[in-house]
Amino acid sequence: MAIDTTSPVREAPDTPRMSTRDALVLFVLCAAQFMVALDFSVLNVALPVLGADLGMSPSALQWAITVFALPSGGFLLLFGRVGDLYGRRLLFLTGLALFAAASVLATFAWNPASFLAGRALQGLGAAAIVPTGMSLLTTTFPEGPTRDRALGISGTLMSLGFTVGMVSGGVLTDTLGWRSTMGLLTVFALIVLPLAPGLLTESRTPERPRLDVPGAVTVTGGLLALIYGLSTAADHGFARADVITSLITGSLLLTVFAVVESRTAAPLVSLPMLRRRTIAWGNLGGLVTFSMMSTVVFVLTLYLQEILGLSAFETGLVFGVQGVLSVIAGSLTPKVVGRFGARRTLVGSLAGQGALVAALLGLNADTWSVWLATAAVSLASMCHLGAIISYGLMATSGVPDEEQGLATGLVTSTQQVALTVGIPLLGVLATTSDDLLTGVRTVVALDAAIVLAAAVLIGLGLRRRTTDPASGAVEAEPVGAR
Repeated sequence: MAIDTTSPVREAPDTPRMSTRDALVLFVLCAAQFMVALDFSVLNVALPVLGADLGMSPSALQWAITVFALPSGGFLLLFGRVGDLYGRRLLFLTGLALFAAASVLATFAWNPASFLAGRALQGLGAAAIVPTGMSLLTTTFPEGPTRDRALGISGTLMSLGFTVGMVSGGVLTDTLGWRSTMGLLTVFALIVLPLAPGLLTESRTPERPRLDVPGAVTVTGGLLALIYGLSTAADHGFARADVITSLITGSLLLTVFAVVESRTAAPLVSLPMLRRRTIAWGNLGGLVTFSMMSTVVFVLTLYLQEILGLSAFETGLVFGVQGVLSVIAGSLTPKVVGRFGARRTLVGSLAGQGALVAALLGLNADTWSVWLATAAVSLASMCHLGAIISYGLMATSGVPDEEQGLATGLVTSTQQVALTVGIPLLGVLATTSDDLLTGVRTVVALDAAIVLAAAVLIGLGLRRRTTDPASGAVEAEPVGAR
C-alpha cells in the first residue's frame, strides 16, 4: 500500500510530552540550525566596515557571502548521504567542530585571505551540520504530532535566525565592531559543541553500500558551479563570461548526474524517491517559498534604506516584527497541519504569502509606507513559515530511516539553492532599474505571481491520483485531506 503523507495526523489528540532528554536533544539540534541560519544574514550590514578594516575592495566584498554559500550549498547532498552511510552523529559533531574553529579564524582574521578562508570553512561545516542535524531530528522523533512539533520548532528557529542575524548584525557592528558578528557565531558553536556528544546517539544505515563517487563528483561540481554563477550574477549581472560559463557547466554536470544516478546500483539520489509526488511537489514548494521570500527581504531592505531613508538599525527593527510573528506561526503550524493535512497547509501558505507580497505593490515614497511594508512582510512571513514546516513534513514523511539523510539532504539543498537563486533572478531587476521604486514594484509583482502560480500547480499536482513509483500502487487522496 502506498503511503500518502498529505493526510492529516490521525494520532490521539493529545501530543505525547517529550522527555527531558528528548527536549535537550531538540535544543542541541535546533540551536545548531539557528546558528547556521544566523550566519546567512549577520554579516550583511557589516560588510562595508569589514572591507575598510581588512582592506577589501567593494568588488571583493561579495566573496564574503559567496565563499560561504559555495560549500554550504554544494556539499549538502554529499554530506547527507555520507552521514547515512558512516554515521550522522559523527558527521554532525565534525561539522560543529569545524564551524567553531572556522568562526574563531574569521573573528580574528588579519587579512582578506584569512577571513575568506574562515568563511569557506564555516560553509563546509554548515554543509555537514544542516542535513545530518535534520536527519537526526527525523530519526529521533517518530512520525506524528511529536515530529510535527519538533519540525515546527526547528523551522521557526531557522526563519528566526535569519531575521535575528539582520537585526543583531547592525547592532553589533555599530557597538562592538564587525568582528563581534563572527564572535557571536563562535559563542553559539562553543555552547552546542560540548552538549552534543553526550545527548546524541549514532545512527546510520544497517548496511553500508559503496559511496556513489561519480554521482558525488557530478552533483557537487554542478551545485558549486550553479551557486557561483548565480551568486556572482547578483552583483555583476548575467552578461559576464564567468557567470555564463558557470551556469552552463553547472547545468551540464547536473544533467550528467541524473544519467549517472539512473545507472548506479547504489545511487547518491534515488530517482524513484524524486518521482514520489509528495517529495517532488513538496520540494518545489520549498524552493519557491525560500527563493521568493529572500527576494522580498532583499528589495525591501533597499526600499527602506534608499527610498525611505531608514538607518540599518531601523530597518532591522522592521524585520524584527517579522521575527516575532514567525515564532507565533511556528507554534500554530503543526496544529494546522494536524487539522488540515500538509498538502492543504502548504498550498494555503503559499497562496497567503503570494497575496501579502502583492499588497506591497502599494508602496510609494511616502513615509507612511513603512507601516504597509512592516505589516505585509510580517504577515507574509507567517505564511512563509507555514510553507517551510509543511513542505519539510511532506518531503521527509514516509521515508525509511536509512534514507532520512538523503531526504533531508534534498530538503536542505532546496533551501540553500533557493536562498541563492531568488536574488540573482529577480532582485537584480531592482538594482539595475533607472528608478528604484519602479524596480521594487516590478520585483514584487513578479515575486507574487510566481508564488501564487506555484500554489495552484502544487495544489493540482498533489490532488491528482497518481501511481507511486516506489511501490506501483495507486495513491488516492484521503478524504480528510480534501
